[in-house]
Amino acid sequence: MPDAIALRAADAISQQRLMDRLAQLARFGALENGGVDRQALSDAELDARAWLIDWACTLGCEVFTDACANLFIRRAGREDLPPVVTGSHIDTQPGGGNLDGCYGVMAGMECLSALAAAGIETLRPIEVAVWMNEEGSRFAPGAMGSSAFVQPERLTDYLSHQDAQGITLADALTRCHQRFPALPRRSAVPMAAFIELHIEQGPVLEQAGLPLAVVQGIQGVRWYQVTCLGQAAHAGTTPMADRQDAMTLARRIVSQLEQRAETLPKDELRLTFARWEVEPNAINTIAGRVTFTLDFRHADPRVLAEFDRWMQQIAADNVRVECVFNNPPVAFHSQLLAQQFACSDALNIKTATLTSGAFHDAMHLASHCPTSMFFVPSHKGISHNPAEYTDPQYLYLGAKALACCLTELANQPTGVTP
Repeated sequence: MPDAIALRAADAISQQRLMDRLAQLARFGALENGGVDRQALSDAELDARAWLIDWACTLGCEVFTDACANLFIRRAGREDLPPVVTGSHIDTQPGGGNLDGCYGVMAGMECLSALAAAGIETLRPIEVAVWMNEEGSRFAPGAMGSSAFVQPERLTDYLSHQDAQGITLADALTRCHQRFPALPRRSAVPMAAFIELHIEQGPVLEQAGLPLAVVQGIQGVRWYQVTCLGQAAHAGTTPMADRQDAMTLARRIVSQLEQRAETLPKDELRLTFARWEVEPNAINTIAGRVTFTLDFRHADPRVLAEFDRWMQQIAADNVRVECVFNNPPVAFHSQLLAQQFACSDALNIKTATLTSGAFHDAMHLASHCPTSMFFVPSHKGISHNPAEYTDPQYLYLGAKALACCLTELANQPTGVTP
């Protein structure tokens, strides 16, 4: 059960203030269709950073950055202990919505505003992190900032990555640091805990009629590329029995994998076939080569391993199989999950349990400190789209639950057991 101070922090959350700040952030990179284009380290994103830094200073917070241009907005505690951290990202897809990532940062800042308004001091510092390039829409891969924070050696490889205009990440980072020369830099610091608040980006919570979810982990993922080889030939003159049709072979493999997937538990299964390339891709020519990708996700490592075995079994002389990405499932910290439920119960917020099918910065932070997430509903499950929407009341309730958790954690002298 959260203490009276944590509940007072939750009561100090202002829905109007939260919505106003979300609207202000949405002006940076605003599109005529109501969406936003604010990609990592772009002019619009740097302008948003400047606004955020000014706001942090008015709250009496310190602001730090690091070599990967992550931002850390720190509200001091009574003692200089490892901080309790929340946050997400403010970069977007080229035609994204106004909540993905942004809500987690604005809700974190609203928690700092609420603590200030209520005159609450915490034992530990509380920080809001703004992770660089979570989306990966300008520089690939995504979640660069959080992954390089946890594993600094990754930054060396990232620096040479280019955007569509040939600008390297190294050049973009230099420009960012030149824009904010007064920001002190720091390397990775110990954290007592990290809690990321995010929109669900799926339909489950809305369909369940629930305003909040405690996220127990993130699904593991496998990305495979399959190349099927055949013989290009004339579509009108080659008898069916004499064909070596790469498309027929590819469709047979897809059907086989779909049938096998039918035997797996459906609640957390995700299987997607995409990025089809057909050669020579002419209407009257039998396909000589077909390449496609598949994205397989599940929370159970045993199911992922079984899928890997299936992929090995379909490899043959005329079928090449390549695993292009492999990320294990992430289980969030059980003590944090219990505290999240305790806070939502104390605030009378009905709460579900979900597993995230999407990647988030919390995926990387989980190897650095005790980590967990909250989700709020997404209308019709729409995200990465100007139509992205969450009921303001749900945004408010998510921020209240977050404030309660952060304050409770920040007043624990011994922190969370790793």
